[in-house]
Amino acid sequence: MALRAVVAVLLCGSAAAESEREELKDLFFGAAMFQAYQGNYFDAIVGLDTELDQYRQLDEPELDPFTAHLGQAEFSVGDLELSYRMHLEAGRAIEAVLKGDVPQPVRNEAAYRLAKIHYHKQQPLNALHALEMIDGRVPERVRADEQFLRARVYMELGRFEDAVELLRDLKGEKSLDGFVQYNLGIALLKSGEEERGVLELAALGKNRSSDPEKQALYDKTNLLLGTYLVEADQLALARTYFDRVNLEGPFSNRALLGAGWVEARAGRYDRALVPWKLLQERRVTDEAVQEAMLAVPYAYGKLDVHSTAAINYGRALEVFGNEIDTLSASIDSVRAGKFLEALRRKEATQVKNWVVALRQLPDAPETHYLLDLMASNDYQNFLRNYRDLNDLFERNKEWLKSLSAYEDIIELRRAYYEPLLPDLDRKFRELDARIHLRMEQRDKFQRRIDQMLVTRRPEYLANADEQYARLRLQSMRELLAAGPRHYSEEVEARIARLEGVLNWRLATEYDDRLTDAYKHLQELNVEIAKLQTVYQSYVRSRQAATQSYTGYNGKIHTLREQLLNAQSRLETLMARQGKMLESLAVNELERRRSQLEGYQIKARFALADSYDRANELQEQRADQRKIEQYRAKQAELIPQDTPQELQAPASEGGDQ
Repeated sequence: MALRAVVAVLLCGSAAAESEREELKDLFFGAAMFQAYQGNYFDAIVGLDTELDQYRQLDEPELDPFTAHLGQAEFSVGDLELSYRMHLEAGRAIEAVLKGDVPQPVRNEAAYRLAKIHYHKQQPLNALHALEMIDGRVPERVRADEQFLRARVYMELGRFEDAVELLRDLKGEKSLDGFVQYNLGIALLKSGEEERGVLELAALGKNRSSDPEKQALYDKTNLLLGTYLVEADQLALARTYFDRVNLEGPFSNRALLGAGWVEARAGRYDRALVPWKLLQERRVTDEAVQEAMLAVPYAYGKLDVHSTAAINYGRALEVFGNEIDTLSASIDSVRAGKFLEALRRKEATQVKNWVVALRQLPDAPETHYLLDLMASNDYQNFLRNYRDLNDLFERNKEWLKSLSAYEDIIELRRAYYEPLLPDLDRKFRELDARIHLRMEQRDKFQRRIDQMLVTRRPEYLANADEQYARLRLQSMRELLAAGPRHYSEEVEARIARLEGVLNWRLATEYDDRLTDAYKHLQELNVEIAKLQTVYQSYVRSRQAATQSYTGYNGKIHTLREQLLNAQSRLETLMARQGKMLESLAVNELERRRSQLEGYQIKARFALADSYDRANELQEQRADQRKIEQYRAKQAELIPQDTPQELQAPASEGGDQ
């Protein structure tokens, strides 16, 4: 985007926002914006660039309906380039604005946009340098965004005190509702003001919203608070924030795991089982679920229910073994290139949440842990870049096919028109001769009429019979002059009388005949115009026919070479990007596999320990039962009364 276009973008920002609500007046602009709203930024950029280029070449652009959307179009191109991650294009244009002679508000907004580009490219130091170019007040429409961006840059650079001051000024900004409080709470925690940071995050976490994005922010806030308080050993407070997390949200698994550990660290293992058993039944590819599968039998062991603990450890071992096999298959699949093949599948890219859709594809074990891999912003950018490169590659393939189709069409046209052209050319030559003849006649009549306007020339208006009669009379006079023997006064009188009659007729009918001559001249002009119309139509038709199959070979050859060169570059870039994707995926999957193998080892030892403890407890209970049985039997063997033989004999006096 040129310097002039970027200046127009910055100057027309507010006007574009207002025109966004206006009625659509240019269908091509509407089609481009439709593509943008669908996320097809490449098509939208191409459409807008084409419209802007054609608009600037118009002689009277103000008559084009595109004029009504010019400001919005120029404003949108820059944003679409950023959305399509064309940071270099947008960055060069904005730097040109900063170096150009433009008003200070425009320069400030350009510096803000340049800082935004650097921040998205994870270059906070460069972003800070761009923000330091701002001198004075930035335009009101981006003031809050600029301050929020500056605060985030400070946080990236570890300047949390400076970030706190900026974020406090932004509290209450509706466009940044929730995000300011979240970042302010983190900045306060990092700057040493833990109590204020906890209060700020706690106030934000109490909110509830039907908007999934806002609710996710609130859940993330509560999870952050709960984790922080657990690390600070404030278990009583931590459980409250874990309980606030929505059970169906993206942070619910980690919240359930954290809630269980809060109770476990407090020694309430029976209460820890409630969230852990709920978590245990969820998708096993989640790390929190896998940890919960070890935590549940651990809690049972602490409650001395070792048999149930052993059963759960056995279940965990089975799940871990299956998942390790799945991860091994995933790693092999990624290394075999099936992961990249899955990313290129059209059925996965035709839905909005295409990453989730990849998991539903058949025979694609490499996608089982893809959502976990997507946690990294870098990986998401790599995925989008690879997907866009693949989209361009597929487009080029279709364009190359189109060039072949154009060549076929050209050959069909050549085969159709070339046999017809010789006969058409012959007819054209006949028509051209007729036109020349009529034009010569018309010119001759025109000259004679022009002469008659100056000098009366009745003989010019004689018809064919009269012309023939004049010639006969003239030849007779020549005959009389050549042969006097034929001369007689009677013949002379008759010739003179005939000439007189002829001249009289021409003289008396001169005006009428001159009028008729004008009419005939006009009729001849009409006839010539018709012939010329046919002539021009033939010329245009012949040119159209000829141009429909000639002159294209060079252009098609050039385009094919350009597309082939582009395809070669795209293949190289896709190979590099794909290699990076595969390396990151394999490293992450191997990490998860190593983690599961560690869990598996722990589960085996814990299972053996649980069996030992269960057997020991069972033996203790068996021994206790034997002791109780022995005591019961001994109680039966001991008599309750004194046997008779042990009684003393009675004395005679009744005394013992």
